[in-house]
Amino acid sequence: MNQQAMLKKLKKMQDEMMQTQKDIDQTIFSASAGGVVEVSVLGTKELSAVKIADDFEAEGKEDYEMLSEMVVAACNQAYKDIDRTTKEKMGKYEAMFGGMNPFA
Repeated sequence: MNQQAMLKKLKKMQDEMMQTQKDIDQTIFSASAGGVVEVSVLGTKELSAVKIADDFEAEGKEDYEMLSEMVVAACNQAYKDIDRTTKEKMGKYEAMFGGMNPFA
């Protein structure tokens, strides 16, 4: 393969990789905890929504602490889902370059 063809192939791969990352960034990942909290997080790991079940009633400080823990748990699950999806979709590009991102 000549140098021109190789550069063209690398450029195509870079474009595909950037599009894949853009698709992940624009995806909304949802997670829930305890059947009470549901969060929506963009692929960029920006929290976009938190929904508390309509029937949730706080009777004391402990209930608010529990609610807080459920929000954190749901966010952490969404972040793990983002990381897993990113690894699955971007892994093929990193594997080609020995684990490093040549386009970063």
